[in-house]
Amino acid sequence: MANSVRVIQRRKQYRPHWEDLSVGPKGAQVINYSDRFTLSGMTGTFPPEVVKGISTVSGTDGPSSSSQEAPAAAGGAQGGEAVSYAAQTGLIKYAPMLTPPGSKITKKAPTPRYPTSSVIIAKTFLPTPKQTTTMTASNTKAPPQSRQFQMERLDPYRSRATVREWGPHLSRTARGHFATLSSHPTCNQPENMDQQDSIESILKGKYPAKAHCAKVASYLQTKSANATGKAVLYLEGQKTILIEDNDEPRPFRLPDCHLIYELSTSKLTLFIPDLDPDMVIWTGLPLMPAEALKIYDIDGCLPNSSLPAHLSSLVQKDSDIRFYIKDIPRDALLSVAETTVSTDAKLLHPAIDECRVTKDSYEVALLRKANTVSTAAHTAVLRAIPTAYNEQDLEAVFIASCISSGAKHQAYHGIFGSGENAATLHYQHNDQPLPDRRNILVDAGAEWNCYCSDVTRTIPLSGTFDPESRAIYTLVLRMQSAAFALLEAGVKWETLHTRAHEIAVEGLLELGILRNGTAEELMKERISVAFFPHGLGHYLGMDTHDPGGNPDYGDKDEMFRFLRIRGEIPDGAVVTVEPG
Repeated sequence: MANSVRVIQRRKQYRPHWEDLSVGPKGAQVINYSDRFTLSGMTGTFPPEVVKGISTVSGTDGPSSSSQEAPAAAGGAQGGEAVSYAAQTGLIKYAPMLTPPGSKITKKAPTPRYPTSSVIIAKTFLPTPKQTTTMTASNTKAPPQSRQFQMERLDPYRSRATVREWGPHLSRTARGHFATLSSHPTCNQPENMDQQDSIESILKGKYPAKAHCAKVASYLQTKSANATGKAVLYLEGQKTILIEDNDEPRPFRLPDCHLIYELSTSKLTLFIPDLDPDMVIWTGLPLMPAEALKIYDIDGCLPNSSLPAHLSSLVQKDSDIRFYIKDIPRDALLSVAETTVSTDAKLLHPAIDECRVTKDSYEVALLRKANTVSTAAHTAVLRAIPTAYNEQDLEAVFIASCISSGAKHQAYHGIFGSGENAATLHYQHNDQPLPDRRNILVDAGAEWNCYCSDVTRTIPLSGTFDPESRAIYTLVLRMQSAAFALLEAGVKWETLHTRAHEIAVEGLLELGILRNGTAEELMKERISVAFFPHGLGHYLGMDTHDPGGNPDYGDKDEMFRFLRIRGEIPDGAVVTVEPG
């Protein structure tokens, strides 16, 4: 009970401007706002434990009538002066976070409109009480005292102030955490509603699957003399695989599909699972051919049952046909290939990886859409910090925001690491309490139609960085800004990575964290790797860590060992820049 009283008392300082209850000089209509609460002066008795609790309560004096008088209410209950509800009772009305009622409660209009539970109107008119103490036997708990932003920061406007303070950093993250290296006008970062509308306009078109196949075919022709007009690209998608000892499938966006691209005619055909009437009862209609033709830039869409016959017809047309396949085929191709069909299982996979490095305008729009969703989710996390007590609370807010924006999948398992948990690069638990911790690192991004975002920011839990945290935050920001300044098509990724390490060493020397050596000496000894062990960033696309970076995890130089990108960055690539 005592905890409940403390919570109520603390809420007094955030009393909203509710409409006053009209009363007259001869008394007022007294309202019990919940059958769990009782106003003094009404009939009935308290339970013994409540009576005992009331006798020990102190500091609950309500505001005096002289300081809370309201202007005379036109048409009041008794025609006299109107006194605010708080002046009558010393109470704060229920549900301060909800919308105030639209009308007053009077003798002539006794319908309660306050958003509370179990509202009961007392039919007796009583003198205006000087003070009333409200008690409840519910298990409401006051939060720990150690949090700086406990009850005193529950005001939503204070929460918005936090968003205003860090909003510019967050916006820059969403638009600048990755960089698109292209001179194409549609690749400029969206800074206004017109450009956002342009993104939506682009995404109304079909996914350019055919152009992607043509891109892979052109790459193959530079690597193999056999990739002629007689060649066919044959790709089997992921099959449905059940979780072990379970009837649920492993997650995959569109399983059991196949694709054929004929180089001689540039014809692209998608094969999708046949309609199973029994499964429709359980899961509804799957992707249908007519729908696929509207979504993807393809020439035809057929059921999987027609795939063997389609492959046979291709072989019959030209016995010299050559199939480029990603892996050893599992079913359809083997059923018609026998030993007479030529296949190449080595070139297609690396060709696809290389071609995924550069993005067209449609893909960039998908990435920006994913970032837009992630921006809203990160902002929601900022607003939720004042009332969050565990890392999982903020993870839940992020995921809920993404889903409400239409992004049902996350690009990766989000990282919500507070305190020292943030030092674990891919922290997974997200279940530790927040009190007594200074900062939280949020590394999370939404996926939009199979394209990913990747946004990381460190946020002070109190709303303001302490001097030590701000110094490190500023240093990391210098590292990121310097990398952005150097980033252009044709630059070597190792050059940016090295520059980020140089700034890290310089900054740590300035802060006195590193001593007994010059910047050059410390760089030579790779001291900064202890603080910055990972790579500067990675390609971004259908995967968070998109392929094509040609990493060298066997590199003996520990500063470059974990780089996910090596060599020059091509025009049209999308990369993240995330030192730390």
